[in-house]
Amino acid sequence: MSKPSTLGGACIIASVCVGAGMLGLPSAGAGAWTLWTVVAISFTMIMMTLSGWLLLEALKHYEFKASFNTVAKDVLSNKVNFINNLSLYFVGGILLYAYISSSGMIFSEMLGMSRELASVLFVALCSAFVLHSTHAVDRISTVLILFMGISFVLGISGLASNISVPVLFAQGEGDASYSTYALALLPVALVSFGYHHSVSTMRDYYQDEYRAQKAILGGTLIALTFYLGWVLCIFGNLPRQEFGPVVTAGGGVDVLISALASAVDSNSIKQALHIFSIAAIVSSFIGVGLGLFDYLADFFGFADTKQGRLKTWGVTFIPPLVFSLVAPFGFVAAIGLAGAAATIWSCIIPAVLAKTLRQKMPAQEGFVVPGGNVTVYVVIAFGVLTAAFHLMAMANLLPVFKG
Repeated sequence: MSKPSTLGGACIIASVCVGAGMLGLPSAGAGAWTLWTVVAISFTMIMMTLSGWLLLEALKHYEFKASFNTVAKDVLSNKVNFINNLSLYFVGGILLYAYISSSGMIFSEMLGMSRELASVLFVALCSAFVLHSTHAVDRISTVLILFMGISFVLGISGLASNISVPVLFAQGEGDASYSTYALALLPVALVSFGYHHSVSTMRDYYQDEYRAQKAILGGTLIALTFYLGWVLCIFGNLPRQEFGPVVTAGGGVDVLISALASAVDSNSIKQALHIFSIAAIVSSFIGVGLGLFDYLADFFGFADTKQGRLKTWGVTFIPPLVFSLVAPFGFVAAIGLAGAAATIWSCIIPAVLAKTLRQKMPAQEGFVVPGGNVTVYVVIAFGVLTAAFHLMAMANLLPVFKG
């Protein structure tokens, strides 16, 4: 059997990230606008790549198939591990819930069926790849990323040709005003690179930390490329003051595309971006589902057999499906709820695990994240500050852009 490609793993990581970010970043970044949004997204990508590597470093001390839960339970106190488990499942579950809710609404209109039936069919079809194997997710994620890339290029090519430099680099309110809004953008940017429940999956898939490291970096770079191209084209076509209605409507992709359609008179662009958004939701659902599937299999001790995988499938996909059928409320709102919780398991805990295990085993062998303890402290500080900014935004202590 041939070795899995680095590109395949990178596509899995990218697919986990892209769905949430593409829908949340333009509206969240409207206040910060172009320069500060690019800085915030790029800096977050670096921090989240390093935090994923720190988790990978912690995992190297354990057998393959050990997940985030195994390491945290062994290293941390029961109380801290409980908080970590709760935050990880909350973020993964609420993202699946958001993807199911959004896809149900989209496919019900396309196929002329009820939202509930469309949601059930979506989960049944897409989760089948996760139930089968990581290799199946690798193959479908690669196809979806390529499909997303093609539809993305078709969609933004028209937008790129219409970019207005004065609109893209509006300076009407001064740099201080823009930079203040960037603080509230960081939690959304962090969630947009929240792939960490898939780190152990990558390690198991390659049986090699160094190849998993390359796949993680490749995946976050792919996601960053999508994000930067997306926000530059959006901000270059839709003036900042016209984001008011989009923000008021919750920042949904349909509202955003409608606003763009009024700015750029092209139905083909609208259709291409609509197709892209569907592909992004499908790929993210499968990618997030795989990471949560492997995490829960380890957490509950389900065997990697047909019966065991069916049990894991049930605890992974049935709860978010039920909640989406009972109370769907949209995509961007769910991403907002995931913000503060994501800082715990995607930044703070991975860095703490790596630091603790370095102290227990000073003679470091194998994979080690560059930068020593400086990297650890910087990642922890980023996570703590981002969580603080999220809580401040919820308490209206940070400025909120309304157009």
